[in-house]
This record gives sequence, C-alpha cells and structure tokens, in this order.
Amino acid sequence: MAIDMWDHPRMEPVVECCAPLSEEPLDQEQATQLAGWFKVLSDPARLRLLSLITSMGEACAACDLVEPVGVSQPTVSHHLKVLYEAGLVEREKRGRWVYYRAVPERLAVLSKALID
Repeated sequence: MAIDMWDHPRMEPVVECCAPLSEEPLDQEQATQLAGWFKVLSDPARLRLLSLITSMGEACAACDLVEPVGVSQPTVSHHLKVLYEAGLVEREKRGRWVYYRAVPERLAVLSKALID
C-alpha cells in the first residue's frame, strides 16, 4: 500500500513505500511518491526547518524558528505548511502558538529508501 503524500488529513499510518534503491528499481508510483517528498525537502529553508525541529524535538514556529532560518515569519509559516502537508511534521496548537514535531516514521521511510 502506497502513501499519497498529499492525502493525509491527520497523519495516516506510515507504511513503507518501496525497497531500498540498492535492492530493486522503483516502479512509477514509488518514484513519483519519493520524488514528491524529496521535492518538498529540496528547498534549503524547508530542509533547515526540518533539521531544527528534529534536533529540538519540537519547536514553536514564531518563537524558535524565524531567527535561525533568517526569513520572515510568514515565510516560515508557509514552509511549515508545506512540510505538514507532506506529512513530514505534525503540529499542535497551544493557545496562540503552534508547535511542530517531526514524524520520525515518515523520515525513516525516506531514509530506508536511500540507504538500507
């Protein structure tokens, strides 16, 4: 069963999309799926945001992420929305702040596809 990265209303269960690239070639559906996730991560700001969130365990968008990335708060919010829609982070609203956490299972799928 493949994951549609754009169809995960509340973090559908994560399943492996494919065998590692070194073991067998990807089919078209698997290649499209992985390419979509890697496209999300191809933006340096999004990759940096994911790195910051992962290293912190969780992060507040406005409190923790604007200054280190060096872009405006609306730009950070946009990139976080893209990461969320791709299923790479989850979010939780606490009062007026939104906190983000990486989804380790989703990152493991990407990692395993490349290097297992």
